Amino acid sequence: MVEFEVPKVDYTRYSNRQLAAVPLGVLAVALLIIAGWFVMTGAPVTPGIAFTGGTELQIQTTDSPAQIEATFDTPVESIQPIRSSDNSYIVTFQASGEDTSAGAIEQQARDAGYTVQSSQSRSPSFGAETQRLALIGILIAFGGMSAIVFLLFRSFVPSIAVVLSAFSDIVIPIALMNIFGIKLSLGTVAALLMLIGYSVDSDLLLNNHILRRSGDFYESTYRAMRTGVTMTLTSLAAMTVMTITAFLFGIPLLPSIGIVLVFGLTADLMNTYMLNLSLLRWYKFEGVAR
Repeated sequence: MVEFEVPKVDYTRYSNRQLAAVPLGVLAVALLIIAGWFVMTGAPVTPGIAFTGGTELQIQTTDSPAQIEATFDTPVESIQPIRSSDNSYIVTFQASGEDTSAGAIEQQARDAGYTVQSSQSRSPSFGAETQRLALIGILIAFGGMSAIVFLLFRSFVPSIAVVLSAFSDIVIPIALMNIFGIKLSLGTVAALLMLIGYSVDSDLLLNNHILRRSGDFYESTYRAMRTGVTMTLTSLAAMTVMTITAFLFGIPLLPSIGIVLVFGLTADLMNTYMLNLSLLRWYKFEGVAR
């Protein structure tokens, strides 16, 4: 049986500024990417048809993706092959206005000799309402998490360390979504909400071991790391396997969810054991001692 041992990091070799510099630098770059994306596109991340409205067809044909794209009068947003089914594709059309007609698109597919296996359509107004509800959901989840953290610790520095780490865990995946062309969907919104839970879990574990348990600071840190790193790496492995499997079998949505979680969990390791830890060490040895 393979045993996994979390390595013991000698944090005494690094100052608090050195530890915090890397995660804060990555967070700053992520915010710049999101700001640049907003300036160029009008949105911090590109929304999918769930938030803009549009039509999605699942068709079966021996035509190539280029031939499929040339078949339709409506601009094709994306063509994704379904690897679990021969010659099957998911063709997405993003709505450009209220005139987008799913019936006309289906008819064009049938006229071209394609077998339409399924279709779904969302109006732009419904997509805008979904976008508003998703944003409210994220804000409520983040606000509720922040309130509970402040109630638990009733001290500014440990609380802001958890909140800042969770904020960075969400911002970095959103920036990477822009870089890798992953659109915002209901699935990726769910992944971002899950990241809040994962982030708070590992940060609270570290804070509790350091602030509420007796013992040396670095021994408490190592005990928290053994549990926290093992939990996060286990989740990372599970998400990586899920992403690869879903990609190979052409399962829609799951690869995007898995990739966002992999981005966020990787960022969480950095933010928890560098950013959060540096703030806690400052608070323990300098903030409280004053």
